[in-house]
Amino acid sequence: MKLKVLLLTLTLFFTRQAYTQELNCQVSIDYSQVQGSTNKQIFDQLKRSILEFMNNTKWTTDIFSQQEKIECSILIIVKEAIGTDEYSGTIQVTSSRPVFKSSYATRILNVEDEYFQFKFQQFSQLEYNMNSFQNNLTSVLQYYAYVILASDYDTFAMSGGTPYWQKAQLVVQNAQAAAESGWKQSQSGQKNRYWLVENTLQPLFKGIRDCMYAYNMTGLDHMTEGPNEARAAVLKSLELLLPVAKARPASYNMQLFFNAKRDEIINIFKDATPEEKAKVLELLATIDPAGTTRYQKISG
Repeated sequence: MKLKVLLLTLTLFFTRQAYTQELNCQVSIDYSQVQGSTNKQIFDQLKRSILEFMNNTKWTTDIFSQQEKIECSILIIVKEAIGTDEYSGTIQVTSSRPVFKSSYATRILNVEDEYFQFKFQQFSQLEYNMNSFQNNLTSVLQYYAYVILASDYDTFAMSGGTPYWQKAQLVVQNAQAAAESGWKQSQSGQKNRYWLVENTLQPLFKGIRDCMYAYNMTGLDHMTEGPNEARAAVLKSLELLLPVAKARPASYNMQLFFNAKRDEIINIFKDATPEEKAKVLELLATIDPAGTTRYQKISG
């Protein structure tokens, strides 16, 4: 098992050294809630600008093949025009990862950011800059590009995404003087961009990253060749979340993990033995009590 995991990791690592950009990002913009005489063509331009920025920027020193690009998506719901060329709404970011020797893609990231306010003028270009805060739109996109990369790399190597979590943290630091919400430690609540990356890089939350690695590399990636052993590995990986759940119950980072994985966990354990079902249900009641009702599908 260990040799197979090592060979898979090396294969993916060296493949990623050989080709081109990292992201294959799909973008959707819903502006149906915007009232008044706003020029709707600006949202078509906004979509094109985001697509170009996310997919054409070189985010890492690694180079990916077309097949290795990270599948991700951005959904922006514009709720209000609050000024000239200024809007507020939400941004949802998702990403997925292929499962070895299968056509299945597993969800890695699913985050809905409610603190999204931005300015955009028609024909504007978005420019990458890691040294300073230019505007909220560019910084939010840079931040989530690195979160996508960091989350993906964490599934292929233990704490493999650290350099990209650190880059996301630098974006946060550069944005501390921004007027827009979502960047600050002092902001009410902890469901924001500051706390997502701050928590991730703390030793207390390492169990989430270790779980994500083991869940994918020792679990899902072996589901085709040995489903029983792979399911057991998934269960073992979920146990890595216990220290986090006990220290920080219902933390934002734990919520994001289960936003991405809850439905998949249900599907994995529907075919488990009665003993495994009982064990995973007991575990899930501790690490994800908010999902208890939905997890009853496992035993049903």
